[in-house]
Amino acid sequence: MAGNLTRDEARERARLLTVQSYGVELDLTEGEDRFESITTVHFTSTRPGADTFIDLHGAHVRKIVLNGADLDPASYDAEKGRIPLPGLAEHNELRIDADASYMRTGEGLHRFVDPVDQQVYLHSQFETADAHRMYACFDQPDLKATFELTVLAPGSWEVVSNAAPDSVEALDEHHGRHGTLQEARRWHFPPTPVMSTYITALIAGPYAVVRDEHDGIPLGVFVRRSLAEHLDAENIFEVTKQGFDFFHRVFGLRYPFGKYDQLFVPEFNAGAMENAGAVTFLEDYVFRSRVTDALVERRAETILHEMAHMWFGDLVTMRWWDDLWLNESFATYMSVLCQAEATRWGQGAWTTFANVEKAWAYRQDQLPSTHPIAADIPDMQAVEVNFDGITYAKGASVLKQLVAYVGLENFLAGVRDYFNEHAWGNTTLQDLLSALERTSGRDLSSWSKEWLETSWVNTLRPSFTTDDEGRFLTFDVLQEAPQEHPTLRSHRVAVGLYSLVDGVLTRTRRVELDVVGSRTPVAELVGEVRPDLVLINDDDLTYAKVRLDSRSLETLVNGGIAAFQDSLPRALCWSAAWDMTRDGEMATRDYVALVISGIDSVKDITVVQAVLRQARQAIQQYADPVWRDTGLARLAAALRALIGTAEPGSDHQLAYVNAFTAVATSPDDLAFVRGVLDGTAVPEGLAVDTDLRWTLTHALVSGGVLGADDIDAELARDATATGERSAALSRASIPTAEAKARTWNTIVGGGLSGALLRSTILGFMDPHHVDLLEPYGQKYLDEVGRIWAEWTFDSAQNFVVGCYPALLISPETVAKTQDHISATQPPHALRRLLLEGADGIGRALRARAKDVSAE
Repeated sequence: MAGNLTRDEARERARLLTVQSYGVELDLTEGEDRFESITTVHFTSTRPGADTFIDLHGAHVRKIVLNGADLDPASYDAEKGRIPLPGLAEHNELRIDADASYMRTGEGLHRFVDPVDQQVYLHSQFETADAHRMYACFDQPDLKATFELTVLAPGSWEVVSNAAPDSVEALDEHHGRHGTLQEARRWHFPPTPVMSTYITALIAGPYAVVRDEHDGIPLGVFVRRSLAEHLDAENIFEVTKQGFDFFHRVFGLRYPFGKYDQLFVPEFNAGAMENAGAVTFLEDYVFRSRVTDALVERRAETILHEMAHMWFGDLVTMRWWDDLWLNESFATYMSVLCQAEATRWGQGAWTTFANVEKAWAYRQDQLPSTHPIAADIPDMQAVEVNFDGITYAKGASVLKQLVAYVGLENFLAGVRDYFNEHAWGNTTLQDLLSALERTSGRDLSSWSKEWLETSWVNTLRPSFTTDDEGRFLTFDVLQEAPQEHPTLRSHRVAVGLYSLVDGVLTRTRRVELDVVGSRTPVAELVGEVRPDLVLINDDDLTYAKVRLDSRSLETLVNGGIAAFQDSLPRALCWSAAWDMTRDGEMATRDYVALVISGIDSVKDITVVQAVLRQARQAIQQYADPVWRDTGLARLAAALRALIGTAEPGSDHQLAYVNAFTAVATSPDDLAFVRGVLDGTAVPEGLAVDTDLRWTLTHALVSGGVLGADDIDAELARDATATGERSAALSRASIPTAEAKARTWNTIVGGGLSGALLRSTILGFMDPHHVDLLEPYGQKYLDEVGRIWAEWTFDSAQNFVVGCYPALLISPETVAKTQDHISATQPPHALRRLLLEGADGIGRALRARAKDVSAE
C-alpha cells in the first residue's frame, strides 16, 4: 500500500496544514514507463518551524525546493512514498520535480495499449489514496485545495481533467529528454474549485467523444476509438439528463463543477469513480454485444450513483474514511430513488434493490469482519477492504428505513441544509445527523447508535397459534440477534397476509407497526384466518433477514412463488428463501426446486439473473456433494426447457442461455452448447454475437470439449482487449493438471495487468474443477503473505480473495487458514480477508449438513 497513511498521522497533518493550491505539470510524451511530474504546492502551517511530509509514490525525484531552499532528493523515502518537509514557514511554497511511474494495476495513472490499433490510453484512479502516484500531494480527504493542471501530450490525444481546458496550444515540434515528438499539444486547465486529491483526474489518449448539453451543463461521453461504434451515447445522455433534473430539484443546489464528462476507460479496476466533472466508468458498460436490460439498468444506477457523488462526496466530503458511508450509502440510496422517480425503471428499481443490493448487504454483514456502517478506520489498508456491502448496500438500506421514519420531505430538507452549511468543506456523521434532526424534529441519537454504530443483521420471524378454524389466537413478530452482536433494533415493518385467490397470491391484509425487542405482539391480526403465506417486512421497509413459516414455505415451493402479481413481494420471498438456504434452515435441494418451479414467472430480468446465480452457487457449494451432479442436471434441464419456450430474441432467452452454459456439464448438455456455438442448434431469435461466443467457448473449454487451439482461433476472431481477457479466462479453465499448474505460476509470478489478473483468477477457480484445485489450498497459504507484502493493494486483494480455496469445502481448509493466521500474524486487512474466506467454508458446511438431512 502506497504509504498506508494512518488516521492519527492524517489528523496531525490536518491540524498543522492548510493547503491553498496545487500547480501540476505533466509531460506524457517521455516514454512507456515514466512521465515527468512537476508539482508546486502553496500551503500554510499553524506552527512555523514544525516538520511534516508530502506523499509521492513510485517516483524518481530530481529536485525538491521548499521556500527557495533545495532539499536533498535522497531524503525521499521511496518505500513509504514520503518526502520529509522540515522547518516549515507560516506560508510555504514547495516545488517537486520528479518522474512518476505509469501503472498497469488500475491504481494511479494507468497506461493501456489497445491491441486493435496499438493506440495508448491513460486514465487515473486515485481513490482512496493514489493521487500521489501521479503527483506529489498531501493525499487525504480533508486537505482540500484548488488544482491547476498543465499537460503536454501527443497531438492526436484528447486530454480531460476536472475542469474544461482554457487553452490547447499546438506545438509543431517538441524537444523532450527522450527525443523529438511531432505534433504535441500543451493543454492548460484553469484552477478548479477546492476539492480533495482523490477526486482529481486525468484521462488522456485518442478517445472518441460525443458531446451534448443540458440545462447549461456541457456534457461529454468518451470511449476508445475501437469501441466507438458500440457506444449508445443517446441512452447515456438520457439517464444523465434525468439525473440532473432530479438532483437539482431535490437537492436545491445546482451541479457545482461546470462541465460533466463521462469516460469509459480500459482495464478499470472498479465500476466507476466520481472524479469531479470527469467520471470514469468500467468499459464493460459499453455494450459491444447483446445484453439484457438488467445490465442497462445497472449502468443507469451507476451513472446516477456517481452523479449523486458530485454533491455527496465531492462538494461535501467526509473528513476521514471512517465516514466513507457518507459518500457511498447516500449515493446508492439516492441513485435508486432517482431511478424509481425519474427513469423508465420506475418502482421496479426498489425490487432490484431488495434482491441485489440487500442480498449483498446481508451477506457482508454476517461475516466475521462485519463492522458498523460508521466504521473504525485506523489506516488506509483498513479502508481499502471497507468498500463492501455494508458501506454501500446496508447503509443505503438503513437510509431507506430512516426516510420511512422521518419522512422523505424532511429527509431531503435536511440534506439541503447539510449541503448549504458544509459546501466545499469536510464533515462527520454528527454534521449530517444534526441537519436531519433540525428538519425532522426527531432525536436521532438512539437511531444512530442502533443502526449506524452496531454490526450484524437481525432476523424477524412470525410466531403464532391458531384455533380449530385456523384463525390466529396469537400473532407475534420475534426478533433475534446472535450472542456476539446482541443489539435488538427498532424496526418499522409491515406484515402482509397472502392467500391464493383464483390462482393469484393476493394480499388480503396488511398491518404496519413498530417491532421493538425480542417479541412484539400484533394484536390487529388476532382473529384473522391463517393465510397461505405470511410475509414479515412486506414492502421492504426495514433492514432485516426474514423467515418464512413452514406453510408459507410450502406454498412457495409448490408453485406459489409464481402466483404473485407484484414483483416486490415475490423478490422478498426469493430473498427470504435464499437467506434460509445460506443459514442452513432450508435444504439446498428445496431451494433449487423452488427456483425451478418459479423462475419462469419472474418478469423482472434482474431478479431472474440474480436467482439463477444463487441457485448455481447453492448447488456448487451448499448441496450435499453426493447430490451435486443431480442438482446441476436438474437445473440444466429446466433451463434448457426454458430456452425452448422463451420469446425469441428476448432478455429472458439470453439470460437462460447464459445461466445454462454455467451449469452444462453432461455430454448431452455440452453438445447443445457446441451446437449453439457452431450454428447447428441456435435457438430461434438468439444472436450468437462476440460476447456470447466467448461464454459458449468458456463452457466448452471448462467441460473438456475445446482446448487451447480453439481459444486461439476465437481470439483471432476477436483480437481486442475484451477478447484477450476472455481468452485468459478460458485458458485458465482448461481442465488438466498441467494447465492449472501453468496458470498458477502465471498468477503468482506477477506481471499481469489488473484486468488480466482478475480474468485469469476467475478461470482458474472454476467450480467444475474442484479436484484439480486440491493442491492449491496449501500453495495459496504459502504465497499469500509474500504477495500481500510485494504487490500493490488492488492486485494483492484480487489474489487474496479470488484464489482463496473457497471450493475446498472441508473443516481442514478452515483449520489450515486459522493455523496460518496464528502462525504468521498477518496485517489486519489481510487477516480480515482470510477470516472471510474461512467463514464462507463454515457456512457451506452447515448448509451441506442441512441438505444431507433432507435426503
